[in-house]
Amino acid sequence: MILYDYFRSSAAYRVRIALNLKGLAYESRDVKLLENQQRSAANLARNPQGLVPSLEVGGKVITQSLAIIEWLDAQHPEPRLIPAAPDARAAAIARALVVAADIHPLNNLRVMRRLKEMGVDEDGRNEWTRHWIAEGFTALEAMAGDGTFLGGDAPGIADLFLVPQMYNARRFDTPLTNFPRLVAIDAAATRLPAFAAAHPDAVAPK
Repeated sequence: MILYDYFRSSAAYRVRIALNLKGLAYESRDVKLLENQQRSAANLARNPQGLVPSLEVGGKVITQSLAIIEWLDAQHPEPRLIPAAPDARAAAIARALVVAADIHPLNNLRVMRRLKEMGVDEDGRNEWTRHWIAEGFTALEAMAGDGTFLGGDAPGIADLFLVPQMYNARRFDTPLTNFPRLVAIDAAATRLPAFAAAHPDAVAPK
């Protein structure tokens, strides 16, 4: 397996966690977002959106972190990240999509660059980021279950989306006092070796 990756990409971070939890070996190939390598001809051939991550397996390429994680769960079902039971599955995907659909797309690099082009200064862009993180986290805090993790006592797909977003929240000095469940879940997850090994500090180019 080859993961086209960037150490600070929260979408790629999710996939690294999934690969680690499942004990799958992979080769990481860096796509430097700040140098616009995601828009290179080679990356566009893999991923027409010009994004990361992409996972190459057996000559095929899978894009979009949610699709990659779902594929990994189908091909390598232990430990299961997406519940099989319909109600639990729907709840897990809904939690994951709070991050994947409602927080992350508003705060990623291309949006930040567009805001800058429109004349929004750095303070304004940072406040934009904090606003949308807080709005999404408010919902996710209410959606959290009673277990150690978002959906129970074992990490699942929603935790793979939460932990990278918590990393981003702290990068942008987002106040987290209103989200005690999310903070506790993040702490429990990041103590696990699979999460720790996927952290941007652990995989950053030396």
